[in-house]
Amino acid sequence: MDISVVIPLLNERESLPELVAKLHETIGGMGKSYEVLLIDDGSRDGSWEEIQRLHGVDSRVKGIKLGRNYGKSPALNEGFLAAQGKVVITMDADLQDDPAEIPELFRMITEDGFDLVSGWKKNATIR
Repeated sequence: MDISVVIPLLNERESLPELVAKLHETIGGMGKSYEVLLIDDGSRDGSWEEIQRLHGVDSRVKGIKLGRNYGKSPALNEGFLAAQGKVVITMDADLQDDPAEIPELFRMITEDGFDLVSGWKKNATIR
């Protein structure tokens, strides 16, 4: 497995189909093997049912359901423990992180030799 995308989420049912579609498009275009790990951190909006539906459509989408809301760090930890990819990429489920950045992150790890790559949101119009 080349890439594991670990995504903690809380009440993100509506964004999941679009997010997963963008991930399939981006990583599928890279020609790499991958899995999408959706960690449901105690959602109450039907997120778990949507994760199960998405898994039924494509088995590369996998879900972990936490019994209650533990917070982002414990949810990420569960995803890291389950991840099988050589490279692990984390994203938020709210569509604020752009899956189109994954190829460059992957390249920096696999070709440039970085152990860890981190990004941040930057306001491009500073005055």
